[in-house]
Amino acid sequence: MTTMTIAKAINAGLRRSLESDEKSLLIGEDIGRLGGVYRITDGLMADFGTRRVIDSPLAESGIIGTCIGMALRGYRPVAEIQFDGFVFPGFNQITTQLAKMRARSEGRLTVPVVVRIPYGGGIGSIEHHSESPEALFAHTAGLRIITPSNAQDAYWMIQQAIECDDPVIVFEPKRRYWLKGEVDTERPALDPFKAQVVREGHHATIVAYGPLVPVALAAADAAEEDGYSVEVVDLRSISPIDFDTVIASVEKTGRLIVTHEAPTFGGIGGEIASRVSERAFLSLEAPVLRVGGFHMPYPVAKVEEDYLPGIDKLLEALDRLFTY
Repeated sequence: MTTMTIAKAINAGLRRSLESDEKSLLIGEDIGRLGGVYRITDGLMADFGTRRVIDSPLAESGIIGTCIGMALRGYRPVAEIQFDGFVFPGFNQITTQLAKMRARSEGRLTVPVVVRIPYGGGIGSIEHHSESPEALFAHTAGLRIITPSNAQDAYWMIQQAIECDDPVIVFEPKRRYWLKGEVDTERPALDPFKAQVVREGHHATIVAYGPLVPVALAAADAAEEDGYSVEVVDLRSISPIDFDTVIASVEKTGRLIVTHEAPTFGGIGGEIASRVSERAFLSLEAPVLRVGGFHMPYPVAKVEEDYLPGIDKLLEALDRLFTY
């Protein structure tokens, strides 16, 4: 057991994958000599060479297209997209080729590509650097999408993504890169596509993922001071979604809030709310509430705290739930 930041845990997970599988490799802008904008790949080029840690041109479509070609030749490439908003030049390759190759070939071809995308706000930056586009990818069948919220998951989930024969997008919560946690490098990893109850409760459930899991836990602690017991579920996987774990929690608590940084309009929270209403309607004591970003371009840094869901917004939503 060792203490790591999420950034260090991802680096360690990538290192372990490079050591264990000579067909794995990394490609992206400035990931080699610089070690990436957030230094996630720091030191890997020095240890594994320029043929396995590749500094690419500034061309996201080219990065993804190259990864698809390498995957078809038996490699397991890991692409880094420098910022969330930079992924869109590669969006066509991801959604029309990468996601569909296996189905198009009736299972004869696999494309085990991992796309790492730092996402979310809270870093004092602007649009194209602070966005949460996960719902755009979740709407495309053929992609698996995961997002760690702690160092333990970050260490194991990146390795599991690389081992997966399906394309996997790993959304990394960039404002949590420096969040420290205990990492057990020997413990068998949890299924990356299963949700996890990270705080037990019986009055209400908050479902969160990625950067908002610490916020949900803090809100639950604050609600406890008012006598409310709030359960927190870390979704971990955005596609597929582990609805069974979410439903089991709602059947116990009777109330649900789903929160994410992305706009609530068209967001993952709407899909979860709909499924819960279909499968657990008789267990609900109140409507399912969503707490997320506004339906607008990401704002300038000085007002981003008004845009991002925080503890106060979650506590306000809990107050609304308990009025029913």
